[in-house]
Amino acid sequence: MTTIGFIGLGIMGTPMALNLQKAGHSLVTSKHRKAPAKELTEGGLKVLDTPADVARAAEIVILMLPDTPQVKDVLFSEKGLASGLSKGKLIIDMSSISPIETKAFAKKIRDLGAEYVDAPVSGGEVGAKAGTLTIMAGGSQAAFDRAKPLFEKMGKNITLVGDCGDGQVAKVANQIIVALNIAAVSEALVFAAKAGADPAKVRSALMGGFASSRILEVHGERMIKRTFDPGFRIELHQKDLNLALEGARALSLALPNTASTQQLFHSMVANGEGGLDHSGLVRALERLANHTVG
Repeated sequence: MTTIGFIGLGIMGTPMALNLQKAGHSLVTSKHRKAPAKELTEGGLKVLDTPADVARAAEIVILMLPDTPQVKDVLFSEKGLASGLSKGKLIIDMSSISPIETKAFAKKIRDLGAEYVDAPVSGGEVGAKAGTLTIMAGGSQAAFDRAKPLFEKMGKNITLVGDCGDGQVAKVANQIIVALNIAAVSEALVFAAKAGADPAKVRSALMGGFASSRILEVHGERMIKRTFDPGFRIELHQKDLNLALEGARALSLALPNTASTQQLFHSMVANGEGGLDHSGLVRALERLANHTVG
C-alpha cells in the first residue's frame, strides 16, 4: 500500500485519514499545535517534523486545511511541502479555498515536476466518518486517475470537474446552495413556530412534498432539537461565502441571495456563535423574530 502524507487532521481530516488507514495505507503527518487523534497514532500514524519531511516520505500528500493562507503556508513556507517534493509526487488539496489561488498553487507545484489535484468535499463530519463524501476534483485526467483509489476510500460521488481550480469552483457553488437552503429552512421553521404550529410536525409534513431536502431532513431536525455541535462550523461556511462573493466581484456577477445569507452568518459570528454548526444559522433569524423554533 502507498505511504500517504496527510496534513490537516481536524474534524473532517481525522475521519478521512482513518478511512485511508483502515484501507491499509501508511500515514505520515507533520507536527502541529494539536496532537493527532489517538486512533490514528494507534493505527501507525507517524508524526514528522515539517511538511517538507512529509513530502520526502510520502508518494502522495493530502491537505485538509481551513483556508487559503494555511494551504499556502504548508505548501510554500521555508520548510513547506514544495521544498521536499521530487518529480512524480502528487499533492491533493481537499481543503475548500480560493479557486484563483488554487490555479497559482497548482502551476508552482507542476513546475517542480509534481502533480496537483484540488478535491474539495461536501458531506460534513457525518460523510467523512461514513466514507460517503462528495468529492469535486480539478486536475489532469492522469493525476485524477492516480488519486481516485484514495478518493474511493473517503467518498462515493466522485467527479473530475475539469482542470486545477475547477474542483474549488464546484465547491463554492455547493456552498452557495447549502447556505441558501439552510436560510430557507430556518425561515420556514421560524415562520411555522411564530404562527403557532408545531415546527416538528411542519417539518414532517414538508418532508413528503416538493420542499423535501437533505437540509430540511438533517439540519431541520437540528434546529428543532437545538443540537448545534459543529459538523461544519458557521465560521467556515462564512469563509466559503466570502470566496463566492470575491469571485462574483471578479466576474462582475450579482449574487444577491448569497450576500444576504452572508449577512446572517456575519451576525452569528458577531454574537460569538461562529463555532456552532451552520444549522445554527436559525438563531440569527430567531433573534430577528424574537421567537425560537425549539
